[in-house]
Amino acid sequence: MSDLQYKDLLLQHLVEEGVLTQTQAADVVDEHERTGKMVRDIIVDMSILSRDEILEHVASLLGCEVINLMATDIPQRVVKSIPASVARMYNVIPVEADEQSVVLASSELLSPEVVDELTFVLTRDISFVVAREEDINSYLAKFYGDESDSVTDMLSALESELEGTETLVEFGEQEGKVEELEHAANLTPVVRFVNLVLYQAVRDRASDIHFEPFETEFKIRYRVDGALYEMAPPPKHLALPVTSRLKVLSGLNIAERRLPQDGRIQLNIGGRAIDFRVSTLPTQFGESVVLRVLDRSVVSLDLENIGMPEDIYNDFSADIKKPNGIIIVTGPTGSGKTTTLYSALRRLNIVDSKLMTAEEPVEYDVEGLIQVPVDEAIGVTFVRVLRAFLRQDPDIIMVGEIRDMETAEIAIQASLTGHLVFSTLHTNDAAGAVTRLIDMGVEPFLISSTLEAVLGQRLVRTICSTCKTPYQPDADILDQLGLKPEIIRDTPFYFGEGCSHCSQTGYRGRRGIYEYLRVSDPVRGLINQRKPTIVIRDKAIELGMRTLREDGIRCILDGSTTVEEVLKYT
Repeated sequence: MSDLQYKDLLLQHLVEEGVLTQTQAADVVDEHERTGKMVRDIIVDMSILSRDEILEHVASLLGCEVINLMATDIPQRVVKSIPASVARMYNVIPVEADEQSVVLASSELLSPEVVDELTFVLTRDISFVVAREEDINSYLAKFYGDESDSVTDMLSALESELEGTETLVEFGEQEGKVEELEHAANLTPVVRFVNLVLYQAVRDRASDIHFEPFETEFKIRYRVDGALYEMAPPPKHLALPVTSRLKVLSGLNIAERRLPQDGRIQLNIGGRAIDFRVSTLPTQFGESVVLRVLDRSVVSLDLENIGMPEDIYNDFSADIKKPNGIIIVTGPTGSGKTTTLYSALRRLNIVDSKLMTAEEPVEYDVEGLIQVPVDEAIGVTFVRVLRAFLRQDPDIIMVGEIRDMETAEIAIQASLTGHLVFSTLHTNDAAGAVTRLIDMGVEPFLISSTLEAVLGQRLVRTICSTCKTPYQPDADILDQLGLKPEIIRDTPFYFGEGCSHCSQTGYRGRRGIYEYLRVSDPVRGLINQRKPTIVIRDKAIELGMRTLREDGIRCILDGSTTVEEVLKYT
């Protein structure tokens, strides 16, 4: 169970019982958000309560008693009454069992949803007792350690198996010890631990996994719906075996730890083909490794499923069928630009069209597309690939990103010679794409004669459907959004209270918000006159363009996202 759940349930209980003041609770929350430490650890560190006193409060919330697990004799029959995978997954130990019921020892606050899940999995009545966390972990290792695949068990197995290797894995002492690194990377507990981390990330819908070495700790964090969450950190001296394992999986040079490296891992997880893009970066305390999770079963590459408003969907669908011209998708990193472009390419991927893409790196493998990975290190640049494309007789070309004048000029040349070109730019809004191209040195008349449309987009988190709660916005909120009370009337706004379904965040999943600038004759005239972004933007709005903020307000009013998300991204 996540720390955020403790923050809501345990802290709320302690404040209600008068054990913590509101000020102390706020300090605990601040410390948790700053350091990622568990709330119960922070309370102990602040000398407010001991661990045993916290257990008493957990027991009070669960309506059960605290036991001394280490002094409890648990027969083998009881141990075998629940599957090892269930014990490890939910961090519970059976202490009594018969055919109809089982008593489970836990150190955590189990939500009603988890209790229902356990009842379903075990097909019998469940009751609880509370025990110390270290005792639970000890018994998990003792009873179920031989097939250990929970994070906690994996860590204990890792430590015991790697005992005595701390000197090997100290940062700065491994030059020339490739054999030892390979040995550490291929130890069974290291392999299992890394597999488990990857499995959990995919199960939790993470988009990125961060392995970060610091002076005294080794952090592992997941990014889910754009926000980072920390998992149980392994001991610092295990950073190198874990990092080496990731490099072995991705075919990187494990002896080279002074230069950044990029690789790729392809695994089958839970029956799904998952790609991980791997990036290593040498830091002061070892190598930082980030994995980008590319799960094709999660990403919908259908244009009708990416959440465009109907009018933008209709305009975009019409524009991508034009015989030539340039269509640009713009937004910051991680705003879904590539997914939108691939959705367009999927729509156009028919037998009588030849589609070619140049990307760094190729993000999705799509049958029927000629996809070329750009690699600047060996001279395979966007410019070089694009020039080669024009000799390959394509109909439609996608360029991963227009970065410089040379790439922009070849994209324009391709468009003028009868090709449809898709690409991306990093700008704040759709109108900014025009100014960015002019700043690169492209002549305005070339832009106005080839650019067909610019789609600006952002991803905002959607409110969790399980804990979605209505409220009436006050005048300040409406003022920030530029809305008048008479327009809103009694329309409710929504937020997520936080529940186990969304890990207490109040959000689950993301959706796009869009603005679509069609380059019509009045806009072409402004481009030729080198007018600034604001003038082009105002003309587009006058001609009917809705801004990102306006599309965000549409999502607030239909109850799919919050005011905070829209204000944050627009």
